[in-house]
Amino acid sequence: MNDDPRLAAAFPESAAFGRRLVASGLTVAVAESCTGGLLGAALTAVPGASRYVRGGIIAYADSVKIDLLAVDPDRLARFGAVSSEVAVEMARGVARLLGAGVGLAITGVAGPGAEGTAKPVGLIHVAGWRRDRIESAELHERGNREANRGAAVRAALLLGSRLTADGGSSAQPPAADV
Repeated sequence: MNDDPRLAAAFPESAAFGRRLVASGLTVAVAESCTGGLLGAALTAVPGASRYVRGGIIAYADSVKIDLLAVDPDRLARFGAVSSEVAVEMARGVARLLGAGVGLAITGVAGPGAEGTAKPVGLIHVAGWRRDRIESAELHERGNREANRGAAVRAALLLGSRLTADGGSSAQPPAADV
């Protein structure tokens, strides 16, 4: 576990989300593209995170999104990797794969270039999945790469807190047919 106090201080939303997960008896799994593991690092920077963090997948390649996270290839082709539709499927897929009650996903263009997409730098989609609900957010950031990645992580942590605000109904993994 990464107990880096600087990272925990940079993302205080992580500790708040962790408290909500513990209170609700839920666990979380993360799927990240443009943040490359920063969300997972922010979550695990909080001491005791092993109680609620199941794990994560860094899914830069579309094939990883399809093969590991069960993103529909037709949806990926239609909307592109940087879309709310794909972010939602990534969140659902990582929760199922890792047996978590909550899945969080981030996909976007952090910068400095757009590298293979016509979508603008700073366009980031964040999604959260819980058995009974889905939430997503679209960000239009204007910072440099690190600022954009940080904003995406903060948005994902806040979205996760909203998903768990009313407590969890079960700490069990999501059903396979959901």
